[in-house]
Amino acid sequence: NQFRLLLSTLAYTLIEALRRIALNHTELAQATCATIRLKLFKIGAVVIRNTRRIRLLLSSHYPFQSLFRSVCQRLCPD
Repeated sequence: NQFRLLLSTLAYTLIEALRRIALNHTELAQATCATIRLKLFKIGAVVIRNTRRIRLLLSSHYPFQSLFRSVCQRLCPD
């Protein structure tokens, strides 16, 4: 149980850091952890691993695709 609590605390801390760093000035800036998980993490995608990169192919009907893209660009600027 202690290990599960540790993992849960770590996940909560990561989502809080994501909100502070990448979701600043977006519609999810004040969202709860459950809402962020539902709208950004629980999506259907195809993951393609190559030797140089990992590609995520999102559905063209995913309503938060532009928000997901902007969060990814804020986290990994090239």
